[in-house]
Amino acid sequence: MPSTPDNNRDRSVGIVEPQRRTLFSPPDALVLESGERLTPVTVQYETYGELSSDADNAILICHALSGDAHAAGRHSPEDEKPGWWDSMIGPGKAFDTSRYFVICSNILGGCSGTTGPDSIDPNTNEPYGTNFPVITVRDMVLCQKALIDQLGIASLLAVAGGSMGGMQALEWAVSFPDKVRSVIPIATTYRMSAQGIALNEVGRQAIFADANWQNGRYEPGEGPSTGLALARMIAHISYLSAESMHRKFGRDLRYRDHYTYNFEQEFQVESYLHYQGSRFTERFDANTYLYITKAMDYFDLTTGFSSLRESMQRAVAKFLLISFTSDWLFPPREMKELANALRSNGADVTYIDINSEYGHDSFLIEDVPQTKLIAPFLEYLYWEE
Repeated sequence: MPSTPDNNRDRSVGIVEPQRRTLFSPPDALVLESGERLTPVTVQYETYGELSSDADNAILICHALSGDAHAAGRHSPEDEKPGWWDSMIGPGKAFDTSRYFVICSNILGGCSGTTGPDSIDPNTNEPYGTNFPVITVRDMVLCQKALIDQLGIASLLAVAGGSMGGMQALEWAVSFPDKVRSVIPIATTYRMSAQGIALNEVGRQAIFADANWQNGRYEPGEGPSTGLALARMIAHISYLSAESMHRKFGRDLRYRDHYTYNFEQEFQVESYLHYQGSRFTERFDANTYLYITKAMDYFDLTTGFSSLRESMQRAVAKFLLISFTSDWLFPPREMKELANALRSNGADVTYIDINSEYGHDSFLIEDVPQTKLIAPFLEYLYWEE
C-alpha cells in the first residue's frame, strides 16, 4: 500500500504499511546459484510515492546487512524511529517521492518477512534453520526481479543502495542490464576483500561458539544471543572510523574519573558496543546473519572473467558511484577501480568520493552531500527523455 501523508512530520512519507507477495509458487521455483530450488518464496516490501501511468518512475532501494524493507516513514504514529533511510526518501529528498515510486524489499534470506532460515519449510512444517540453502547476492536480485515483474514494472529508473545494498545494485547492472536505466552504488565494492571475509568469519564463529546455537535448531527467543551480539560488536567496529570513534568516545570513562582495575565495562566505547550488540539481538536472527554474511563473502563480479573491465561490459546503465574517504571496510580505491573499469568500456559514469569522518556508516549519516549528488542525477535522468 502506498504511503499516506503525515502532517506531523516535515517531509515524511507518512504512515506506511508493509506488504507481502508470494513468488515462485509450485510448480515454479527460484533456482539458486548453488543449483538448489526454493518454492514458494514470500517477499515483504514497502512502497513510497505513486507509480506513474507509464510505470517509468520506479526506483528500487536495496538494503544493507542489518536493514529491511522499512526504509522510510513510520508504521504507526507512535513509532519513535522511522525507516532506516528516512533522511533520504520522501518529498523533496534525494529519492523524491513526489516524483518517484520508491520500492524497498527485505532480501531473500532475511528475517523481516521474506523467506529465510527462520521461515517454515513446507516440506517439514518446521523452520528451515540451517537446512535453508546457501544464497548469494545474485539470488537476492533474482528475487527482487520477480517482485518487480509482479508489480508490472518493465524497467527501473534506478537501483540504489549502500554497503551490501550497493552490491545488489551492481548485480542488477550486470544480470539485468535492460531492466535498469541507472545504478547508484554507495559505500560498496565489486567484490568482498580478504579483510571483509575475515571479519565476517570471526562473527560467524562467535555464533557457532554459543551453546544456544544448537546447530541452528534453536527455538524462537532462545537462540545464540551472546554469540550474535558479539558478531554485531565486531562488525560495528568496521562501520566506524578511528576518527569518529575518537571524537565520540575518546578514552572517556562511564562513571568515574579513575580506573577500576577490573573487567567491568568502564570505557564509554565498551558500553556503546555492548549496547549495539544487545539491541541487534532483539530484532535479528542469528542464522540469517550467517547466511547473509556468507552471501557477501561470495560476491565477486569478476568471477568467470579475465578482468573487472570484461565483467562490466554487459552494463549499459548510467552510474553514480559514491564512496567516503574514511571508509576502511570498503575503501574508496575499490570504487575508483570500478569507475575506471566502467569508463574503459565507454560507460556513462560519475564518481564522487565524499569527505567524511564517519567511516562506512557515512551512507546512513551524510544525507546532505548525498542528496546534492543523487537528486540532480535522477532529475536529469528522468527528464532527459
